[in-house]
Amino acid sequence: MKTVLLTGFEPFNKEPINPAWETVRALDGWGEGDFRVVARQLPCVFGDANAAMAALIDELQPALVIAVGQAGGRVDLSVERVAINVDDAPIKDNAEQQLVDEPIVRDGPAAYFSTLPIKAVVAALRAVGLPASVSQTAGTFVCNHVFYGLMHALAGRRDVKAGFIHIPYLPEQAARHPGAASMSLVQMIEGVRIAVRTSLAVKVDISAGAGTTH
Repeated sequence: MKTVLLTGFEPFNKEPINPAWETVRALDGWGEGDFRVVARQLPCVFGDANAAMAALIDELQPALVIAVGQAGGRVDLSVERVAINVDDAPIKDNAEQQLVDEPIVRDGPAAYFSTLPIKAVVAALRAVGLPASVSQTAGTFVCNHVFYGLMHALAGRRDVKAGFIHIPYLPEQAARHPGAASMSLVQMIEGVRIAVRTSLAVKVDISAGAGTTH
């Protein structure tokens, strides 16, 4: 039985809820065929989040890892292409750290690319009417920090697919941020479910048709 690890963050930046955690925890224990999902919460803290992720990989030996994070202001399910080796926080993390122009891994590569079939995932999401795109930036806060740390921990591991998906605010969050886009929890859960199925099923990514975001 394959293990699929899904992670979401605790709430941060004074938000009472984090849609990333609400989404992945709803899928904890779900499985089909030869896989089962394990969902775990990560701290929104530089350093600690990557240590927790590395420990989970060692413990669970997953075949697939999808980290999910909140991106208030995004309008769709953003499947990230690349993680960069820099922490440059626009706000403080939950341990009151605000790292500026710091490498995530000293002497590490400048970037890592997702090993998910990112365009196939986006195409599958759009096929059921969910707004989705390939994103070219995961930012420079704890989401990118974890995405880079995840790919660094799995560097050279061809037996494990991994990547990151950003999701919008929930409607109740958007109500406190006038003009911000939102998506229902039901839609986000279904979106991540589709991302899991597609990532496990697709061996070679499609070459076009996914679109991009900023």
